[in-house]
Amino acid sequence: QVQLVESGGGLVQPGGSLRLSCVASGFTLDGYIIGWFRQVPGKEREGIACISISYGDTWYGDSMKGRFIISKDKARNTVYLQMNDLKPEDTAVYYCATAESNPLTLIPELYDYWGQGTQVTVSS
Repeated sequence: QVQLVESGGGLVQPGGSLRLSCVASGFTLDGYIIGWFRQVPGKEREGIACISISYGDTWYGDSMKGRFIISKDKARNTVYLQMNDLKPEDTAVYYCATAESNPLTLIPELYDYWGQGTQVTVSS
């Protein structure tokens, strides 16, 4: 059964860093892309970044301002999101999801499988 599991969230002070992990099981990520999204209650899901597992190319949302870095470890079937200089407005539930490999996209409805999310809270 296809599963995506996010981990690495938690409470962090403003200016701190976290690295989120997304581990896939039940399928191999080859031929797919993995996207990171976030959502706060009452707001639409926001795309952060995505990466092609096979080729390593990446695409970032315009609002991410260079503070987030997506990477992969193909051997571990894992994608990471490094988050730096965190701000209170980064507080959200962070999700990873899979989509077809072409094209790179951060349109949520084009992603097929989603993890359960991991909470990131940046204290003020």
